[in-house]
Amino acid sequence: MSKYLITGGEGFIGANLARKLLELGHEVVSLDNHAGGVLAGRKFDGVKYLFGDIRKKEDLTKACDGVKGIFHLAALPRVIFSVENPEVTHDVNVNGTFNVLMVARELKNIRVVFATSSAAYGDQEVYPLKEDTVIKKPVSPYGFHKLIGEEYCRIFSLIYKLETVSLCFFNVYGPLFDPNGAYALVIGKFLKQRKAGEPMTVRGDGEMFRDYTHVFDVVNALIAAMEKNTVGNGEVINIGFGHPHSVNELVKMIGGDFVRVPELPGEMKYTEADNSKARKLLDWRPMIDLEEGIRMLKEEAGIN
Repeated sequence: MSKYLITGGEGFIGANLARKLLELGHEVVSLDNHAGGVLAGRKFDGVKYLFGDIRKKEDLTKACDGVKGIFHLAALPRVIFSVENPEVTHDVNVNGTFNVLMVARELKNIRVVFATSSAAYGDQEVYPLKEDTVIKKPVSPYGFHKLIGEEYCRIFSLIYKLETVSLCFFNVYGPLFDPNGAYALVIGKFLKQRKAGEPMTVRGDGEMFRDYTHVFDVVNALIAAMEKNTVGNGEVINIGFGHPHSVNELVKMIGGDFVRVPELPGEMKYTEADNSKARKLLDWRPMIDLEEGIRMLKEEAGIN
């Protein structure tokens, strides 16, 4: 079995990934600075937890001791936060990613799997989004930061022969999410409001479409990207279900009252993944559709 580092290992996706890697018998190191807070249930016996910052090369170097690969998930991922705080988000999302690649390059013989985002695409005219056929036009600092990260990964593979893969996530949701966090913000917030007996707050007309992808499917894609010999040359690969749903549809699936509130700047109107590249290169396909995923979360939360 192998030893892996997860940056952001105490976050939503990182915790789910750590749990799965442990189940598979791997050794896991987590590096996290708790910028996203500390949530109960996200730590597991067997993981080596380090407190540190990806902006500090000494923290990364210590965490990388003996690892075969790095799952680089650490980020300040909230779109609106990046609009309001472009300097600090740039420092973490761009400079932090650069540091991860630099340390990996110095260590040699390891692979970096980088978590990028559908926010890097921005609003497009043709859907579904295919990795190599559109010009990416992000509409937020966060989306631009992720695009820079994708390009850095490609360049480090091209010039320095560092094995990299960028997985482009589309609205990840599932267990261990933070209802106040950046991932699955709408689903998490709606379930929290529903459980509290409050109306769900729908922004604008509710016709913003998202391609919701269950975290269990995302974790399987991450592991495949780390292990498959068909990738490692700076590829960008969409990890999305391929069937977008509007916020209004989401409200119906969860059930309950709702109210409308104003839209926020920097939000995309529509997104839909073409996941054919993931199917071909990673032998990956999503298994949990949104309706089933919502049913599982409602059952876990005790919501009828």
